[in-house]
Amino acid sequence: MPVSLLLRECAVDPKATWVLAEGADACKMTRSIPMRKVMDDALVAYAQNGEPLRPEQGYPLRLLLPGWEGNANVKWLRRLEAMDQPAMSREETSKYTDLMPDGTARQFTFDMEAKSIITRPSGGDTLAGPGLYEITGLAWSGRGTIARVEITVDGGATWTPAELQMPVLPRAHTRFRRPWRWDGGDAMLASRCIDDTGYTQPALADLVRIRGTNSMYHNNGIQMWKVAADGTITNGNRA
Repeated sequence: MPVSLLLRECAVDPKATWVLAEGADACKMTRSIPMRKVMDDALVAYAQNGEPLRPEQGYPLRLLLPGWEGNANVKWLRRLEAMDQPAMSREETSKYTDLMPDGTARQFTFDMEAKSIITRPSGGDTLAGPGLYEITGLAWSGRGTIARVEITVDGGATWTPAELQMPVLPRAHTRFRRPWRWDGGDAMLASRCIDDTGYTQPALADLVRIRGTNSMYHNNGIQMWKVAADGTITNGNRA
């Protein structure tokens, strides 16, 4: 159900510019949501695929904000409060606010930035031996549609385009794939995506240089997988 319908039925004060969403979980998770988003495409979800939400999904109600980070999609929703300013609750000050290298704070990060990851082969997998494999994974962006995914097998020295599996939809997971012939030597696999706004998924080092090390809640950096000569695969970002 659109949240805009609920607020109009309640005759929400037109001066309100924010809405506080509060969950019924033990920590009383709260997030301040701009009214522009609430009146645009925000939903109160009570069912999925013809059945009620499951407890782990936020039964009986959860807030759904298409394209926004999951932490703002409050589960076990118990109330919505219209306000003329953000609540500055614990979660949106101490938890989801990033202290930048210059001492300023980056607050109210909402949009899910473009990200991709290779899901197979990936960390914990073991390749049986040299031969032909299919690299496959997922890409997504909260700002729009995935336009391109590129794959590297040499740690970023070269990149080649992957095939996108149709349909490719806005603010939805996009499956990608590419064949790869492993020669049995060390390799570094990774993917990077570009959405239709032109935003390119950054390297982790670039992300750290700009945002520092206190931005783990919003990490959309490129994930490397290190393939050893014995076929084992580990986290290449720790290499």
